Amino acid sequence: MHAIHDLGFPYCTPIQAGVLGYTLKGRDAIGRAQTGTGKTAAFLISIITQLQQTPPPKDRYMGEPRALIIAPTRELVVQIAKDAQELTKYSDLNVMSFVGGMDFDKQLKQLESRFCDILVATPGRLLDFNQRGEVHLDMVEVMVLDEADRMLDMGFIPQVRQIIRQTPMKGERQTLLFSATFTEDVMNLAKQWTTDPAIVEIEPENVASDTVEQHVYAVASADKYKLLYNLITQNDWTRVMVFANRKDEVRRIEERLTRDGISAVQMSGDIPQHKRIRALEGFREGKIRVMVATDVAGRGIHVDGISHVINFTLPEDPDDYVHRIGRTGRAGASGTSISFAGEDDAFALPPIEELIGRKIQCEMPPDELLTPVPRKP
Repeated sequence: MHAIHDLGFPYCTPIQAGVLGYTLKGRDAIGRAQTGTGKTAAFLISIITQLQQTPPPKDRYMGEPRALIIAPTRELVVQIAKDAQELTKYSDLNVMSFVGGMDFDKQLKQLESRFCDILVATPGRLLDFNQRGEVHLDMVEVMVLDEADRMLDMGFIPQVRQIIRQTPMKGERQTLLFSATFTEDVMNLAKQWTTDPAIVEIEPENVASDTVEQHVYAVASADKYKLLYNLITQNDWTRVMVFANRKDEVRRIEERLTRDGISAVQMSGDIPQHKRIRALEGFREGKIRVMVATDVAGRGIHVDGISHVINFTLPEDPDDYVHRIGRTGRAGASGTSISFAGEDDAFALPPIEELIGRKIQCEMPPDELLTPVPRKP
């Protein structure tokens, strides 16, 4: 409780209130919730409570986690592990994380140095360790599968199956599965991997759109960069996330911002893992003002205090719009999203309005926001 208080969360979010009632009694659960609803804290609080109430087995070896959390992307694993470390700081529980693209030996050393209570990992890297005999999953008391729908989309389910086979039978471990959507495929997996689960659904509508003030500027494609530069500099924004649809656009925006004296980093599939983690840390700590990202790279990013999300190009898939603007206005804070609708992407607006169930007023940017970017001497 002390750690929860330190993090400044006096109340439960709806998913926490819904899930914890079951999971604290040891029941399996399936939760439908978008990011930004507090689901990570929900399953972590449940795990930590279980591990503290049950003494560890007497015959215990290194590399035998008691709780296992599997997530589809490296960024998400890093984020969950960070939250777990903050929530366990007054306990003697050890948290470890394994992700691909990071130093294997370093991760191995950590595994050999102390008992592992909570392990957070991507499926591929976990299998590597498991197949080398460095990690044994036969002592897992609680298993969490986060963003199961994305694991399906990314083709990770065969790996996840292999992992689950190494854990105790489903009645002998507690299993929690979270997904942003409950498709037939997700429900089939849930049926195979859980026993009589409680099903908790949190409606996504109010996650993003109620706490985020949404604007659309009608602007020619050629003027978009000017508008972006002026919005950031004239308003002195310090933590902004900019989305574009393609990797080359992301790279170009980041290069221009950097050249024009605004600290920026890019997140896309082209950036090596260690650079991505460094970029994310710099952004989280406030050393970097702007993060430019593609949808795939941006979905796993949870940074508190992002005041503005800018859609440099409108996404073709309306769901991506909801995910994008959900990066701001998180955990009850308010935020603002500004979308640039140009001749190339304005067609994407009506399907977005249909999804969120309301019209977004299209405005013309004021002249001062279209002044030329000052040339560097």
